Amino acid sequence: MADPSSYRPKPGQIPDSPGVYKFRDEHGRVIYVGKAKSLRQRLASYFQDLAGLHPRTRTMVTTAAAVEWTVVSTEVEALQLEYTWIKEFDPRFNVKYRDDKSYPYLAVTLNEEFPRVQVMRGAKKKGVRYFGPYGHAWAIRETVDLMLRVFPVRTCSAGVFKRSAQIGRPCLLGYIGKCSAPCVERISAGDHRELAEEFCDFMAGRTGAYLRRRERQMQEAAEEMEYERAARLRDDIGALKRAMEKSAVVLADATDADLIAVAEDELEAAVQIFHVRGGRVRGQRGWVTDKVEAVTTGDLVEHALQQLYGEEQGDAVPKEVLVPALPEPVEPVAQWLSHRRGSQVSLRIPQRGDKKDLMATVGRNAQQALALHKTKRASDLTTRSRALEEIAEALGLDSVPLRIECFDISHLQGDDVVASMVVFEDGLARKSEYRRFQIKGRVGDEQIWHGQGQDDVRSMHEVTARRFRRYLQEKQRSGEWTEEPAEDAPVEAESPMEPGAGRPVDEDGRPKRFAYPPQLVVVDGGAPQVAAARRALDELGIDDVAVCGLAKRLEEVWLPGDDDPVVLPRSSEGLYLLQRVRDEAHRFALRYQRTKRGKRLKASPLDAVAGLGDTRRQALLKHFGSLKKLRAATVDEICEVPGVGRKTAETVVAALAGAAPSAPAVNTATGEIIEDDGAPPAALSAERGQER
Repeated sequence: MADPSSYRPKPGQIPDSPGVYKFRDEHGRVIYVGKAKSLRQRLASYFQDLAGLHPRTRTMVTTAAAVEWTVVSTEVEALQLEYTWIKEFDPRFNVKYRDDKSYPYLAVTLNEEFPRVQVMRGAKKKGVRYFGPYGHAWAIRETVDLMLRVFPVRTCSAGVFKRSAQIGRPCLLGYIGKCSAPCVERISAGDHRELAEEFCDFMAGRTGAYLRRRERQMQEAAEEMEYERAARLRDDIGALKRAMEKSAVVLADATDADLIAVAEDELEAAVQIFHVRGGRVRGQRGWVTDKVEAVTTGDLVEHALQQLYGEEQGDAVPKEVLVPALPEPVEPVAQWLSHRRGSQVSLRIPQRGDKKDLMATVGRNAQQALALHKTKRASDLTTRSRALEEIAEALGLDSVPLRIECFDISHLQGDDVVASMVVFEDGLARKSEYRRFQIKGRVGDEQIWHGQGQDDVRSMHEVTARRFRRYLQEKQRSGEWTEEPAEDAPVEAESPMEPGAGRPVDEDGRPKRFAYPPQLVVVDGGAPQVAAARRALDELGIDDVAVCGLAKRLEEVWLPGDDDPVVLPRSSEGLYLLQRVRDEAHRFALRYQRTKRGKRLKASPLDAVAGLGDTRRQALLKHFGSLKKLRAATVDEICEVPGVGRKTAETVVAALAGAAPSAPAVNTATGEIIEDDGAPPAALSAERGQER
């Protein structure tokens, strides 16, 4: 725990102007980002008597080891920079709203020659028109199914569209009238785009004029005794009205607005948002967050606005945003919203009428979301806390292991040896921190073992040493560790399979690979694997990281140097957590090992032939029937294959002559030897039982 006075800026050093500030921990990681109208006054509030600080603020300033700031011209610039840094650094002490799921949108790809209607999730793309978000994808599909009767816009994928164009025959939707079939030129690109734009106009709420036009066309058809056409128009109108009924009218004046409500207690807050377009609720979403900093309702609203509109432009920001409390001060936030929309945005609290009633409805949804979240999470939080406490007690740790890393080795009879590292923080998987390794048989530049074969102990020593060698290198680069590295500990180049190879050194506190140490290392195995991991740490001079192993046979926990394992009760939450960590490491390693092996087994001697592409490789195998027969063919026989010249044929013969024939695959059900046909993956089922 750091003393805030140890890094407090000197008097007069902090400017009295608007700006954004960052607190960093001892590892250089940004843990909090804030903005201020006066940096001097705001930062001075953090360096008062600890007893007078809010408990969460006190935790933050004692976790931090440094503070820095950036001066800006206006409060609007400070708001934008604060949002940018929160997105970039993901500080642990900032309020962060996270969806409990990825909300689907109804999207129209107007950036394509033939726009497509589809369900989309994730980041928004330029040139795509979005409607929503919706609570469920099936709600979008029901709406689209009704709308396609009237607006038969393309919904197929690029592959289906291309295939239909090649064979000159549309898909099923084209035959039943729910697609205008631009793939076979039943409609021109211009007319299809106009149809897509009409679809967008209707979804945007401009429904009245379109329905009136359709009703007029139906009456005209009936007067002209075109009863079949009139019936089709009648059914179209019915389909559109059913689609409209799915979103009830809530504001009679066709308002475009977003309504934000907050429900909170001392520890958590829930936010609910209703997206109202054309007076109808077009989408709903919600977030729940831990209140890791001392915030007011206005602060929560400000953070929600940043989350909602930080990446939006134009009409995606509505003309009106209704909130339960205004941020303080409100002017910079309103200016920021107006800048993102490109026109004036009204940010206010509804006082009366339909908007106030609707805000009450959104508030009730927020209260229910918070209550449901607490019901679901109460046991989860309690269970995770108890599991970490049991692990700390069983292993004799000074504190609970908030960060656990687990290593596992995977191979197939000694081939394709790989390793995985998974990370659990606060008892939950942190998949962005997962890493995978190719086992090289060395640590740094020192060869520690040679040859093929199964050696989990040496592999565990290598991967543990590589992980913590990188940790020491990151400490040295960031300036936390000033000693010169030993001569026998050269800087190790990254494995090509470790994500981010070649990434430049990060100087501004953004997350670095392997930069943060765990409190506990778990290895998949017994006493030998544990001893290897402990030896690797001792060789690097790391003595503040605990090590244990979990053996699969009896689920025993092994500690370094102990002759007997620690046996946790079968009902222990600590044992369950260790099992989940171990199983996740095994799954991650096995998936990587299978991928690596699959690539090797699919490799063919023809792959190394210069100038021989996929098309001619397939042509050769198709002509001769198998790689074995191709290997036995002469140059003249190979020249008979269309597209293969004499020079290429000679190169193929030379390549196959120099390549050793692969072992035949075996059908495990019949024992039959499968002739080599250039497709070795048939043997995978026989090997699957030998892998670990």
